[in-house]
Amino acid sequence: MGKLNLKPVYWLLGLILAVILLWALPKPWHAASLSTDPKVLHVLNRVSFGPRPGDIERVKSMGVDAYIQSQLSPESIPEPPQLRKQLKNLDTLELNPVELWKGYGPPQGKKKRQLSQQERKQAQKRTQIPRQQGLEARLIRAIASPQQLQEVMVDFWFNHFNVFDSKGLNRIWVSSFEQDAIRPHALGRFRDLLGATAHHPAMLFYLDNHQNTAPGSPGARGRYKGLNENYARELMELHTLGVDGGYTQEDVITLARILTGWTTDREGKHGDSRGFYFHPKRHDYSDKVFLGRPIPGSGSLEGEQALDLLARHPSTAHYISYKLAQYFVADQPPAKLVDTLAQRFLKTDGDIRKVLETLFQSPEFWDTQYYNSKFKSPYHYIISAVRATGSKKPKWKTLSGIIRQLGMPIYGCPTPNGYKNTEKAWLSPDGMIRRVSFATALANGNFEQRQPKQKRKPVDAVQLRKTLANHFSDQTKEVIDTSPAKLQAALILGSPEMMYR
Repeated sequence: MGKLNLKPVYWLLGLILAVILLWALPKPWHAASLSTDPKVLHVLNRVSFGPRPGDIERVKSMGVDAYIQSQLSPESIPEPPQLRKQLKNLDTLELNPVELWKGYGPPQGKKKRQLSQQERKQAQKRTQIPRQQGLEARLIRAIASPQQLQEVMVDFWFNHFNVFDSKGLNRIWVSSFEQDAIRPHALGRFRDLLGATAHHPAMLFYLDNHQNTAPGSPGARGRYKGLNENYARELMELHTLGVDGGYTQEDVITLARILTGWTTDREGKHGDSRGFYFHPKRHDYSDKVFLGRPIPGSGSLEGEQALDLLARHPSTAHYISYKLAQYFVADQPPAKLVDTLAQRFLKTDGDIRKVLETLFQSPEFWDTQYYNSKFKSPYHYIISAVRATGSKKPKWKTLSGIIRQLGMPIYGCPTPNGYKNTEKAWLSPDGMIRRVSFATALANGNFEQRQPKQKRKPVDAVQLRKTLANHFSDQTKEVIDTSPAKLQAALILGSPEMMYR
């Protein structure tokens, strides 16, 4: 038996000890002096997933305000040909829910019974393809797309309207939910976004509204016999009004009655091409009063009226504004900022782009006490670290696995409230050790795709510091400067400053 090579182990242990030393140093972590305007790095850390090589210089050249305006209009920013080529290879991204069911849905009934055990395994494996391609597309765009605010808002809204990929058919629909319901409206009007999520089969299936049936209706039979309040409750508590939004249990029941018959049609035989179907025989056609407003019994139109009320409600404006301010400014956002954003939300009929414009122009957003104060979620940290290295072809599946190991699998949050973006949710000793381990491997070039005989290319620490504007405290700089050259890139990627945005 050969001798065990302990050098990599000692290297990692040494790095962990060095990072522990960094984290034990006194705050603040802000650099004593910067050659770059702090606003440039601040806007890249908040409006994007952090700088890539050349981004600091690019934003300095065009100006912070011009950069923000360009990001607010992603359609004006062309995507690189290489990015488009990578996405084109992921053919399931273009399929709607009905097409996904027909091409990747699990075998049913007699056909399923006729399959051998091996054929069943292959069929089961095939159902994972849309989800896997969706994961890869999400990472490709987050890391390489110049439309960074669009990608940041996809992260924000997917968590807001979370669906879980491991609940039944959602493994084939979850990617479509992002492509068709979230992405087109991420910077549009909130009412359009709300409607797109409410009609998507992934949401209707995840929160059980596909079973929601008026008791005693002609369509009440089998699994579809009664009222299901699950989606109605989460629609108000998590998607619109918020838990303290002023609604009652009676409103929950009424909204559930309004949404009876809103179901899925995976075959596309009765509903639309995107898998939504209003089943008239399962609907409650009685007149209703919802949030104090009369809604005459009129079929599917009732649901649209309810969504109108929810999207334009002052409680919704406040709740969405609070979450945006928390995501972009501080874990405990200033009340004045939240009120300002809520007023803008109501005045613009929920125009997300204009609300964000107000946020990015606010004195609170530019208050230096909030610079580098938001602890990155695992997703945000991994994306920002890979971007900082300038990686051209990362190992997408491996990165997805690392994010999962850090407790934040993409599409994998089982609860409807989605992942939190606060320090309290993610800062832990175990999480930090895992991040440092990732930083070590990333700095060593372990996550870059390469040819079989091609050697790993470690990250250039000098270039990395330049990319990040050398934005480190004097203490951090001293630890990095006095460490062996081969450890410096890993120390940078595992530093306290890198964990915050």
